[in-house]
Amino acid sequence: MCGRASLTKMEKELEKRFRATFYREELERHNPLPNFNIAPTHLHPVVTANDQEHLQLFRWGLIPFWSKAASIGSRMINARIETILEKSAFRQAIRKRRCLVPFDGFYEWQKRGKQKTPYRIKLKSDQIFAVAGIWEKWVEPSSGNEIHSFSVITQPPNQLLAPIHDRMPAILLAEQETTWLDEDLPAEEALQLIVPFPDELMTAYPVSKRVNKVSENDASLIEEVPTSEEGQQGSLF
Repeated sequence: MCGRASLTKMEKELEKRFRATFYREELERHNPLPNFNIAPTHLHPVVTANDQEHLQLFRWGLIPFWSKAASIGSRMINARIETILEKSAFRQAIRKRRCLVPFDGFYEWQKRGKQKTPYRIKLKSDQIFAVAGIWEKWVEPSSGNEIHSFSVITQPPNQLLAPIHDRMPAILLAEQETTWLDEDLPAEEALQLIVPFPDELMTAYPVSKRVNKVSENDASLIEEVPTSEEGQQGSLF
């Protein structure tokens, strides 16, 4: 799964990267950047197919339009590429509501016996990349309030990730991003864009187990630590 990530860049860098602007009122209200420990339920920038000129803040953890409660979103943070067309929570979104999810790193935990070591994975260039995502609009039954939420698509790991974890986010090449957002492109064809990202363009290194706690969120979380660092792995959430 992909359940933690980072976006350490500021809004101007994202706007330049995606040739899109934030809604200023939304940005000032929520102040989401930088975020060194992005977790489910956090508001996070996305670019949607129907509004490519803006970066919007959506909640991580897709809430299906038919759900009776928002709490289901915490279990819908990832959509597996192998089953996305079959799952009732995702199959309409993959056809009609695709998005780009910007990160500049993500975290996975390597299991060795009873120990879990967190690793940060990023591009060697340290640049922002876009993960293929889907989004949904949910209306709270009692209040009528709208919540926009998203899931990250995951796939089997490339050679770099395989020794660390059995899944990785579906990172798109920059030249694929516009195609992914093409609303006229059938979902089956859009999913064919997703192949293992070139491992030679990526790097992975161990980070502090402090990243296990959502309340921890500072620049030291993305610093490399010695692989000898041990200790019990805490809860991810």
